Amino acid sequence: MNTPSPVSAATLEALRHVSTATVTTQLMGHGLRNTYLQGVLPLNPAQTRMVGEAFTLRYIPSREDIDVLSIFQDYDHPQRRAIESVGADTILVIDARGQTRSACLGRILALRLLRCGGAGIVTDGSVRDSPGFLTLDLPTFAAGVSATTVLGQHHAVDMQVPIGCAGVAVYPGDIIVGDGEGVACIPRHLAAEVADAAVRQEHLEEFVVSRIEAGEALRGIYPPNEQTLADYQRWAEQHPLASGTPDAGTS
Repeated sequence: MNTPSPVSAATLEALRHVSTATVTTQLMGHGLRNTYLQGVLPLNPAQTRMVGEAFTLRYIPSREDIDVLSIFQDYDHPQRRAIESVGADTILVIDARGQTRSACLGRILALRLLRCGGAGIVTDGSVRDSPGFLTLDLPTFAAGVSATTVLGQHHAVDMQVPIGCAGVAVYPGDIIVGDGEGVACIPRHLAAEVADAAVRQEHLEEFVVSRIEAGEALRGIYPPNEQTLADYQRWAEQHPLASGTPDAGTS
């Protein structure tokens, strides 16, 4: 496997300050329409901002003669190996096939992932021990909650392979962005360009919002015409972009 090109700290920092709505708009400009993980929402309203590289884990349906409680005595069970393998500042993304009747993991494994330096969890399945996630300092996005252990529906088979999560293709190393609205996936090679454009889009929209708040009509303001863009340029001189904005084309 080729070693992925690095994503700069400036790019990741920029993505911490833009919304998933802006990210998906920018990705649509690249022809990518399916990048928002529909139905995957934050469990803790106080822990929603999340940015990091995807570390993937794939489940298939469980089978009664294989997925029995005794298999959890094996410390090398694929689910446990995945938790221990997640690197610092990476996000565990779990393909649960959209099945929510059994949890993908619980608070103990999530706590271990946090102590390993993980930046978050995303699954199109459920988690268990869900009240404990309300006090866990780890952004966690899921499609639901379930008290039933993973073995009820899921069998962990692969990690660090391409997966589907909530109908979106996620490749190891893709950049995952989370906020109060949900989760978006940025193909790694587009991360710097999307981050730069997203910051600039939101800067312009800050100006547009100020005009709308002042009572102006949409025509000529949103989308901005040439006069509004000229007004924005003058406003931007007094309200510069935050430092650390990545340059488009760098990674």
